[in-house]
Amino acid sequence: MTNSKFNPDRYFQVALWLGFFTVFYNLLEGLVSVFFGARGETLTLFGFGVDSFIEVISGIGIVVMVLRIRGNPDTSRSSFESTALRVTGASFYLLSAGLAISAGYNIVTGHRPETTLPGVIIALISISIMTALVVWKRRVGTALQSEPILEDAECSLVCVYMSLILLAASLIFRLTGFGLVDSIGALGLIYFSFHEGYESIKKARAMPSDRG
Repeated sequence: MTNSKFNPDRYFQVALWLGFFTVFYNLLEGLVSVFFGARGETLTLFGFGVDSFIEVISGIGIVVMVLRIRGNPDTSRSSFESTALRVTGASFYLLSAGLAISAGYNIVTGHRPETTLPGVIIALISISIMTALVVWKRRVGTALQSEPILEDAECSLVCVYMSLILLAASLIFRLTGFGLVDSIGALGLIYFSFHEGYESIKKARAMPSDRG
């Protein structure tokens, strides 16, 4: 009786909407974060925004993957998905390098942000939304027994961790005026960015592609 109530297509539809929402939310978050990060000269917020843009590329790959699995679960990873993973991985590596150089420069010059209030607000919103996405993606991935969707949930969880770094760095500066914390926050983002880049490249190499 319980099996008759299980509707895989319904869960795939939810997974698809979660994928679309992730793409559009990260695009909006990236635009807002980069704007206010540049305006307030806040490296952590700016880097967080660039990370959101990279997550858009990854999110598009997830949407394509869900459509593929929904249509034919037995097909292997498409060349588009593999390419998206490789581009995502390379972008994360570039972000890590850029943040490292910028953080080093800011530490040497003693640069201080003008304001981190937008970072506090954006981080709180991101933590709420990404936590909800983690819960829903895990629920859908478990129901469909889909390892890729569960892996996507873990990627969203990493976004929660990065949001916590942004929140901590922004709050500490707001409360203490300790300018170096912005560069320290950026170094925290580097750890997760590099890890995500490594994981993306590893997945692209490990999973076969349909090349005709």
